[in-house]
Amino acid sequence: MSLTLLKSCAAIVTFAGEPVLWDHDLLIDGPAIKAIGPDLSREAEGVQVIDATGHFVYPGLVNTHHHFFQCFVRNRAELDWTRYSVIEWLDRIYPIFSKLTEDCFYHSSVVAMAELIKHGCTTAFDHQYCFPKHAGSRIIDRQFEAAKLMGMRFHAGRGGNTLPKSEGSTIPDEMLETTDSFIADCERVIDAYHDASEFSMGQVVVAPCQPVNCYKETFVESVKLANDKNVLMHTHVGEGESPVIEQVHGMRTVDYCEEIGFAGPNAWYAHCWELTRDELSKMAVSGTGISHCPEPVYLVGAEVTDIPAMDALNLRVSLGADGAASNDNSNLMHAVHSAYMLQCLVASTRQDAVPAPSRFLHYATEGGASVLNRKDIGRLAPGVAADLFAIDTRKLDYVGTRHDPISLIPKVGIGSTVDLTIINGRVVWQNGQFPHLDEARLFAEAETTLHTILT
Repeated sequence: MSLTLLKSCAAIVTFAGEPVLWDHDLLIDGPAIKAIGPDLSREAEGVQVIDATGHFVYPGLVNTHHHFFQCFVRNRAELDWTRYSVIEWLDRIYPIFSKLTEDCFYHSSVVAMAELIKHGCTTAFDHQYCFPKHAGSRIIDRQFEAAKLMGMRFHAGRGGNTLPKSEGSTIPDEMLETTDSFIADCERVIDAYHDASEFSMGQVVVAPCQPVNCYKETFVESVKLANDKNVLMHTHVGEGESPVIEQVHGMRTVDYCEEIGFAGPNAWYAHCWELTRDELSKMAVSGTGISHCPEPVYLVGAEVTDIPAMDALNLRVSLGADGAASNDNSNLMHAVHSAYMLQCLVASTRQDAVPAPSRFLHYATEGGASVLNRKDIGRLAPGVAADLFAIDTRKLDYVGTRHDPISLIPKVGIGSTVDLTIINGRVVWQNGQFPHLDEARLFAEAETTLHTILT
């Protein structure tokens, strides 16, 4: 039996809708939380005690949309959105994506997961849709290898693009797949890595990139496979493509996906900033979830996503960091703050009131768990996975804020890394270090790999 006791926690946020527990302990038994209460006794010899005096403890954040591979194109002046139209920008960035090697996908996954963990994220979904022909077919396999190394709870979105640029997509031929090859590899990685059991550390999602870059048959076959294998589905919807889909297929994207069956409790969409209230209502009825990615709004969003409407309609809303093509960090903690502040910015233009700050913490924890159809993560309670992070608030940064741990992250924001991250009962980040990893070595390996494709 492996027991870990977080002793004398200043505050424990079990989940966003419940009162804060002040001056409690939290006992972990293996991968799960065993008990939360005041003055918990050390119930076994050899229990590991972590002094959590002054620490606020939260459920681990759940990231429901990312593109890890894009970490290798961050902070590049020649790819600055402000210098080009969207089409010009895509014509510059996709040729770079098409150069990525299998090792690039592995190391960029390590980089993204490391940053997520440092900022309190314990479960991450990655939408990996870039499969250059020269990189081979083992890209998802390498991502699971990276997740095992980092100790990250990982949901792999096996994405893909099938529509040629000559027929209206934005995808270079080097990155194209056929529907048959895409579905075949989805089935392969599901059979190899998908684990639906409690406390699963790895799952697979069927995730064609987006309707404008795929044949209709790709989505039809994705639905068949997902239903057959009982796995989730994901894609990009409502990020400016609806007029194109309407021109080609005679209906906007939400109706297009619903007609195909790419909707419902086993599906969620990324972005959704251009959707009408009627379309959001249809999604609420079908049970389709949303991953709201607030950071890209700063760079590429034509408008701020209508989160108040989504909340009022009881949609399942979660948060995503998104990839570095439109967000140069992998910091979901920062996204919680951005999501709240952006809604405040446009509050006077909305039909519905801005949700309370606690809701934004909910989106990043329980909301993410709901979208991923997981009942074993997203909150802190006995029997639930021991996924959590802690912040030592005995710093000048937090003077005047400590009375309200729930609103601290959405309203104030956390400007530094967290002090402790635990995933599945294992300490993966503590006091500025990965206890089980040599970060300097991982940095050097990633940098070397990066420079094989970019100078």
